[in-house]
Amino acid sequence: MEYGIERATALSLVHEHLQQPNMIKHCLASEAVMRALARQLHEDEEQWGLAGLLHDLDAEATADNLSIHTHQTVRILEERGVDPAIIDAIAMHNAEAHNTQRRTTFHHALAAGETITGLITATALVYPDKKLASVKPKSVTKRIKEKAFAAGANRDIIRECELIGIPLPDFCALCLGAMQEISEDLGL
Repeated sequence: MEYGIERATALSLVHEHLQQPNMIKHCLASEAVMRALARQLHEDEEQWGLAGLLHDLDAEATADNLSIHTHQTVRILEERGVDPAIIDAIAMHNAEAHNTQRRTTFHHALAAGETITGLITATALVYPDKKLASVKPKSVTKRIKEKAFAAGANRDIIRECELIGIPLPDFCALCLGAMQEISEDLGL
């Protein structure tokens, strides 16, 4: 199926618009998580992976100002003719900026999936070896309950996994496994 953009071009866009290595790694982690979620939910893995990879193109340009975050990304992707479903999911991962609410499985998956990547990364970084391989799914689930830990990871958004039929412990295991598969790319 055509999405108006190939993965290699999408990755080039990420490198063009994002300079901070950790933001690029976040996009790669989000792509891996979205691909795993697509497999789990019998959705389109390529489409969902592209959404994960491209979702934060304007994060540095908007300095994470949530009132405008995603608007530039939407414009960039529309100008390139990217699949409207991908653009819509990207916009909805920050639904507040568009004065609307997430409605679809794709919306909830991207919002929850990209949010948990930060919590999983923070969990790995408290281990002595700072490696994803050392992290267990139960550790991630436990950290979700600790509000002060990785405080920027919105637990309510992570819990949207339940709206798509994946219990929180299973979601943590699935997302951790996806990130572990690309641990070298993430430097973890």
